[in-house]
Amino acid sequence: MTAVLHTLHSTPMSDASPNEISPAVLLARKERGERDVLLDVREQNEWNLFRLANAIHIPLSRVSETASEALARFPDDEIVVYCGRGARSAQAVELLRAQGIKATSLAGGIAAWIDAGGEVED
Repeated sequence: MTAVLHTLHSTPMSDASPNEISPAVLLARKERGERDVLLDVREQNEWNLFRLANAIHIPLSRVSETASEALARFPDDEIVVYCGRGARSAQAVELLRAQGIKATSLAGGIAAWIDAGGEVED
């Protein structure tokens, strides 16, 4: 058990899981001119403060009921989901994948995006 805990804690937090994309990879895509479909699942008050440019806003509480319709125009695209720090977007990814939507969570959320030098708009 101690070895397992040690292994878990020795993994850098910046490593993305298979269901995540790191801010650095997303930034590199943007620099290459690739367009990603971005979904912000934060609450309205958080969205009002700042967001990633061109993001679609659906609060986590509404993802199950409205995402398939809102994202229908992107049937073949992978959706990059983000929130404040990554927990809500991971939940949203599970909900989206259950609906057959390809989705990935932005590791560390918008906070990690900003820390990596990503821009936001208000």
